[in-house]
Amino acid sequence: MSEVFDWHAGASPLLVSIPHDGREIPAEIAARMTDAGRAIPDTDWHVRRLYGFAATLGASVIAARYSRYVIDLNRSPDDEVLYPGRVSTGLCPAQTFEGEAIYRDGGVVDERERQERVARYWEPYHAQIVRHLAELRREFGYALLWDAHSIRGRVPRLFEGELPDLNIGTNDGRSCTEAVEQRLAQAARTLPYSWVLNGRFKGGWITRHYGQPADGVCAVQLEIAQRAYMNEATLEYDAARADGLAEAIRQLLAAYRAGATLGAPLPESEFEPESEPEELE
Repeated sequence: MSEVFDWHAGASPLLVSIPHDGREIPAEIAARMTDAGRAIPDTDWHVRRLYGFAATLGASVIAARYSRYVIDLNRSPDDEVLYPGRVSTGLCPAQTFEGEAIYRDGGVVDERERQERVARYWEPYHAQIVRHLAELRREFGYALLWDAHSIRGRVPRLFEGELPDLNIGTNDGRSCTEAVEQRLAQAARTLPYSWVLNGRFKGGWITRHYGQPADGVCAVQLEIAQRAYMNEATLEYDAARADGLAEAIRQLLAAYRAGATLGAPLPESEFEPESEPEELE
């Protein structure tokens, strides 16, 4: 459908966004990068695979194809800082999470190139989100956006200590209704994972911008510590751990839907596929 993202159209009010699992880098950009930059260590590894079940829930799925080093789709187009006073990784990052240079000779992306990348990579991804959220609101009366992320459990340059397994962000309750937040917290308490609500990760630009519950759109970010489903040292996917985590995410998504319908738990049939899901295009 697009050179910028892969898309699966679902049949429910839920849209899952996967902005940081993209791995592609245009040759002209890669040629200027360091070995550290070309290794793309800050990728949300295997998140698309982890959420492979989402289509069976009727969710629509948008997944970025390009690396966050090309453009960070979870930042505003004017590169507004998300967490004042903390290290900012930026719209077009110049350093890895560990502080290594992404471009040779300490290079950065200048304003002209930044605007070109916004137009080529950022705008199509967000235009699709805007279109689909509007379609969901027309069809269902509301829309639910779930922004799916992962990160190493320890990144000293970005945060102290070790992250919980599940980091739920609702922009301190502003990006979704109180009922949704309560249902998510209730569901998280039943899971065999450590978790926090609005801890280090409160939701990035996607959650903050699109989450407008007064207008019928809720948005939630889930940041997962990668140890919960993969080997952080080798970057290998651990299918056994991932299967357990995927079931936990299913339960969170069920709670999300239930909270959005003002409290009544949804019948199990709501989450059964009517047919085999299409592969992401």
